[in-house]
Amino acid sequence: MYIDTHCHILKEDYDDIDKVIKEDFEVVDKIIVSGCEKESIEESLELIEKYDNVYATLGYHPEQVDRVTDEDLIELEKLLDSPKVVGLGEIGLDYHYEKDKKDDQIKLFEKQLSIAEKKGIPVLVHSREATEDTIKCLKKYKVHGIIHAFSGSYETGLEYIKMGYLLGIGGVVTFTNSNLGEVVSKLGVEHLVLETDAPYLIPHPFRGRGMKNSSKYIPFIARKISAVTGKTVDEVGEITSENALRVFDLNSK
Repeated sequence: MYIDTHCHILKEDYDDIDKVIKEDFEVVDKIIVSGCEKESIEESLELIEKYDNVYATLGYHPEQVDRVTDEDLIELEKLLDSPKVVGLGEIGLDYHYEKDKKDDQIKLFEKQLSIAEKKGIPVLVHSREATEDTIKCLKKYKVHGIIHAFSGSYETGLEYIKMGYLLGIGGVVTFTNSNLGEVVSKLGVEHLVLETDAPYLIPHPFRGRGMKNSSKYIPFIARKISAVTGKTVDEVGEITSENALRVFDLNSK
């Protein structure tokens, strides 16, 4: 059993979404799509209405900081009540390109954390070159969830885990130039969930071939985690899926 806890299935990236999802469900049991700007939020809502076992998280990515109004956040709060919307995200901080907008990003992040706290739903957190500020913001709110696309140090992973967060592990763990496997081997499987971040971050050995990632490549991530932790592939699938079911309360959906 596998659950892809974070992916993007958008018309701009896939020519035949029906075919993609059909192939994905030959491998995974549930898919959680992330709508993180206005257009993808709309598409994500369409997907969860059309397909069984496809769920969504909705929120505004930090790169959307100049586009999001208070009215948008009011509408977002309403959309979070949809039965198959299971979390708020991806939200967070990204200082890689727009370091001059740190303050505005933090304001947007904290406004959405406040909504998540109010509604008691999990968050999916994007943090790029912003670990210190991300942790500071999260500690201000009684929220829980997943650190999306975690690729930090062992010490950072422990800090998030102590705060009650799960770590989303994707294709990066398979990259030959990544030390994430070593970090995961120390952290263990118990605090992890699997994700693809499709269409991005396709696992090795497909990386660099111009292919688009999708949920069907989850087993390559699970096999790498199995190899570095000593758990069987089945155990990796079972443990990470149970974590996903619990954090998103999927057994009640």
